[in-house]
Amino acid sequence: MRQSSLVVVANRLPVDDTVAPDGACEWRRSPGGLVSALHPILQHTPATWVGWAGGTGPAPSLPDIDGVRMHTVALSQEDIRDHYEGFANATLWPLYHDSVEQPTYHRSWWEAYQRVNQRFAEAAAAAAEPGALVWIQDYHLQLVPGMLRALRPDLLIGFFLHVPFPPPELFMQLPRRAELMLGMLGADLVGFQRAQAAHNFAQLATKVLKVPATDRRIAIDDRVVRIGAFPVSINMSEMESLAARPDVAERARQLRSDLGDPQHVILSVDRMDYTKGIEQRLKAYSELIADGHIKVRDTVMVQVAVPSRERVEQYRILRDRVEREVGRINGEFGRVGEPAIHYLNQSFSRADLAALYRVADIMAVTPLRDGMNLVAKEYVAARVENNGALLLSEFAGAAAEFQQAYLVNPHDLDGLKLTLMHALEASPADIADRMRSMRGHLRIHDIRAWVHGYLTALDRTGSLAARLTV
Repeated sequence: MRQSSLVVVANRLPVDDTVAPDGACEWRRSPGGLVSALHPILQHTPATWVGWAGGTGPAPSLPDIDGVRMHTVALSQEDIRDHYEGFANATLWPLYHDSVEQPTYHRSWWEAYQRVNQRFAEAAAAAAEPGALVWIQDYHLQLVPGMLRALRPDLLIGFFLHVPFPPPELFMQLPRRAELMLGMLGADLVGFQRAQAAHNFAQLATKVLKVPATDRRIAIDDRVVRIGAFPVSINMSEMESLAARPDVAERARQLRSDLGDPQHVILSVDRMDYTKGIEQRLKAYSELIADGHIKVRDTVMVQVAVPSRERVEQYRILRDRVEREVGRINGEFGRVGEPAIHYLNQSFSRADLAALYRVADIMAVTPLRDGMNLVAKEYVAARVENNGALLLSEFAGAAAEFQQAYLVNPHDLDGLKLTLMHALEASPADIADRMRSMRGHLRIHDIRAWVHGYLTALDRTGSLAARLTV
């Protein structure tokens, strides 16, 4: 096996299995935040990406993608059910998002989580050359840093959590809390989206593991593990260029015409997930119509809800509730040819998303809890004319960076309604000032800045990080 000086370990490989016109199976680089983040640096060094290809059975042998070796980890149907759908997404995900839905605990899920994490650790150990940098991603693989250190103590190991890390009183509910923390502390650097998350983790290290900890360092055995906040970002120039393309601008004009050329278009783009605040947003919008503050003919709402984890019962139930509410609102307030809400339960290409971002006068990003929310950043990047208002939840990680957004508590329906009306009635000058400021921040704090900041902190000698971020 060819070994690499950089190994990225993530639940999924950065590829999509597509069918060519002649019926042959092709593997291509997939779009996505993590892929876009790491792709520029992966091209400058022998690199391997360790992950699951998306199917069951034996791991397929995949070609290199843009010079990056794909190392597949096999998952069985049982692994997917108990590790991915079970412990990762029915135990950890709701707990880490403030228990918006009640977490579920099953001992068999924990056993599967251990088993799959060990498989990923062994794959990373086999792929890494001596002294290599291994960067492990997210909540699916929290045990991998510790397992990998046991296998390969020569490696420089980083771990980054893309989702929120909960306050101690929530994390303490986990039956396997100590094991999960020890797994993460196998890394040399543990990164979070926000400083509060690092603080929560340090508090728990003292409480659960009885080890000395500050918000920057945790002493464990004979090592010191560094922790910190590294807010993830997007490739601003890529989204900006896409939004400025003539075909995307024309598509945006056509979409607005199809919507009836309203005075205002409110857009939301979410995964179908109970953390995204979709139901609260719909309720606030319907009450504004009922109160007469919004007229359907003048203001149109477009809700894109991308299908997500459809085999998980909580997500199926949520989809049913959302679709019932959309039907109720359209039935009560819509007219022939003029629905109050245009609801789209489907995925969109990057170009179509950019066109939607250009159409939206108001972008409503109101999750109940979110690690970052890159949709907010994509919208800001796409507003090439410095217009458009971002309505943003205080509980999204992006709120720490976008203080000029129209910030809102999505749990407060009256406050949500008031802030939405404030955004709708704001002067063009106020909107432009806010957007210009957010775009200036994002241009500096883009995806390359995130990667460079994390890798520089991980590799304090600077030699490997400099080589990887050319």
